[in-house]
Amino acid sequence: MKNWENIFQDKIKKIATSDDPAHDLLHFQRVVKTAKQICEFERGCFEEVIPAAWLHDFVIVPKDSPLRSQASKISAEAAINFLKEIKYPHQFYDNIFHAIEAHSFSANRQTQTLESKIVQDADRLDGLGAIGIARCFATAGLLKRPFYSSEDPFCKNRPPDDSLYTVDHFYKKLFKVAESLKTKTGQELGIKRVENMKQYLHALELEL
Repeated sequence: MKNWENIFQDKIKKIATSDDPAHDLLHFQRVVKTAKQICEFERGCFEEVIPAAWLHDFVIVPKDSPLRSQASKISAEAAINFLKEIKYPHQFYDNIFHAIEAHSFSANRQTQTLESKIVQDADRLDGLGAIGIARCFATAGLLKRPFYSSEDPFCKNRPPDDSLYTVDHFYKKLFKVAESLKTKTGQELGIKRVENMKQYLHALELEL
């Protein structure tokens, strides 16, 4: 797989730019690393998991785009076309397509294979923990969104609205993402990362 990975990474270097720190090359590298870790413990198919992890955001659609819910399908189609170009073994195409299409939270697609669960977990874990906090605020900067509500920063007396405030995103989506992890390994990693996020929110509350 090493030679294939070099090809995947070289392609992603051209797609992932520093314009969006939440979806730069480092994001792809982290997702692949986590996917490999989960795949090893869960005994998944590396030939499906590794290309799907590298190519999961093959077409990057902005968070506020009307096409956001279709982003994973668009990426899956483009990724398979790329795999055909480089002559990656065709017997893996269908499951790679599904793993990429089903990974997205916005797409709301059911994961039908172990490998799709692994890729989904790996990507979602990158939205949690210390790195998840960093990505959340990086995206907030791009969208020019305030950090928190001055009246109720931690949504204690109001429903969270992450279209208005960044911290609301923890309550609106990120903690729900943690509950959606599919594999046992992913769930164990998620518990640790959520605890880090809660500790951060507690520290933030002490400073406000």
